[in-house]
Amino acid sequence: MFDVLVIGGGVSGVSCALVLGSAQNKVFAKEKKIGIIAHQKTASLQMALFNNAYGISSGKLGSELLTESLEQLRNLYPHIIQIEDEKVIKIEGEFQNFTVFTNKNSYPTKNIVIGIGSSNTFTIEGLMEYIEPHKKSIAEKQRVQLKNEDHKVADEIYVAGTLAGHRSQLAIAAGSGAAVATDILTLWNDSISCQVHDSIRTK
Repeated sequence: MFDVLVIGGGVSGVSCALVLGSAQNKVFAKEKKIGIIAHQKTASLQMALFNNAYGISSGKLGSELLTESLEQLRNLYPHIIQIEDEKVIKIEGEFQNFTVFTNKNSYPTKNIVIGIGSSNTFTIEGLMEYIEPHKKSIAEKQRVQLKNEDHKVADEIYVAGTLAGHRSQLAIAAGSGAAVATDILTLWNDSISCQVHDSIRTK
């Protein structure tokens, strides 16, 4: 049983996983089992070029970021299980007892984070009732989002990035994923507000 399973290996999904991973030494998080289904085949970053993203050198390719971000996650936080070459097709269950089905396996989990794109080809069974037109995208693009309140779709189902209704900017997607991670950490921390920072200062 995963404590949280992140679906999507793009900006919002990996950003969420990085923040969750960075809490590994917190008492309330150190025993948590975290996974990410790192599907990237349809990620919009595949064709992206970045010149205007904070902290990223101009000319950086999105395809490079996709590879480098998962390497960073693997090197810094190897306790996070990366599931590759699988695509989620269905979610079943309820609060604290979900099952995520892929084209190859199934995974029980207590919490789910959906961090995939807002394409109208979204077809994850079990979430279709939450689909609505994207509120911040041009109608002609026929983008969709999941109905949510501050990233929360239903009890312990979260959505991040463009599928949460945000515009398609790398910094926004990354921040959205990080925000969801801090909400989950806060949940684990007996609802006491939580964020995780590294520092060069010595103790």
